[in-house]
Amino acid sequence: MLQHIRSQIAIAGAVAALGFVPEPAAAQTTEERKERGAAVIRHLNNGMTQPNLEGMRREFPFLAEATEAHALGDVWSRPGLDDRTRQLAAVAAFAAIGETAFMKIHAGYALNIGVSEEELKEVIYMVTVPAGFPKAIAASQVLSQLFEERRANREGEPKP
Repeated sequence: MLQHIRSQIAIAGAVAALGFVPEPAAAQTTEERKERGAAVIRHLNNGMTQPNLEGMRREFPFLAEATEAHALGDVWSRPGLDDRTRQLAAVAAFAAIGETAFMKIHAGYALNIGVSEEELKEVIYMVTVPAGFPKAIAASQVLSQLFEERRANREGEPKP
């Protein structure tokens, strides 16, 4: 058992040194899990908090805490997938079930970490097979809005 714990600490240290979020350790406090979840958001969102999560924190603090600690701190920070794969999977899953608001958030994170617009478009094309054209079309419209918003923001930035 001690050998396993030492190897987990070594792996977590190596992963942290590479800039990845460490694997959740067993029996962590809710506060530690929440902090790990907050770190996931900052990493994906260019150092910023997530506005929807912060809004939820004001009105539904338990739901925000559960999202941050469990969904982000426990699940999203697992080491089994890299950020790019995780974001592409999230975009596809949310598009396929018709949750375009969540899809848009994760598509934004995907763009933040280097996924291209063309790759996101390909994910939406793939959605037509398992989920059908109506969901893919709805997702494409939301994705187009995100692309337009980002282009407008870039145009409004001062030139170096």
